[in-house]
Amino acid sequence: MQVLLLDDDLFTLELLADMVAGLGPHAVRCETRSLRALELLRADGPDLLICDLGLPELDGIELLRLLAEQGYDGAVVLLSGLDVGVLQAAERLAQAHGLALLGACAKPLARERLAGLLAQAAARPRRAGAGAPSGVAP
Repeated sequence: MQVLLLDDDLFTLELLADMVAGLGPHAVRCETRSLRALELLRADGPDLLICDLGLPELDGIELLRLLAEQGYDGAVVLLSGLDVGVLQAAERLAQAHGLALLGACAKPLARERLAGLLAQAAARPRRAGAGAPSGVAP
């Protein structure tokens, strides 16, 4: 399974990447810049995006809107160290946009919770031609 991790904190990225790698044979890619991550999502269409909400270039809320517009059909997990109300609002927004949101989680993400989210993402069917969002050639 292809997993894209997006967080502007390098320590968090390294921790998440190590946990994901320890939970199965996943192809993990890390990104600190939301605009670069958006390019990768358009080009590669990973199976799972784990995304922090507090990003400097393009915040997680705006990223969700753009993902929905480009037809991203992979699963999404939101992370935040912010108030639980912010997570709940982002969760409602992702669902309203039709994204496959698996969870909105407070930081730090527990290994057991991550394992469950990875299993959910792996079990999700993708549209034909998955691997690239709709409108983008695989």
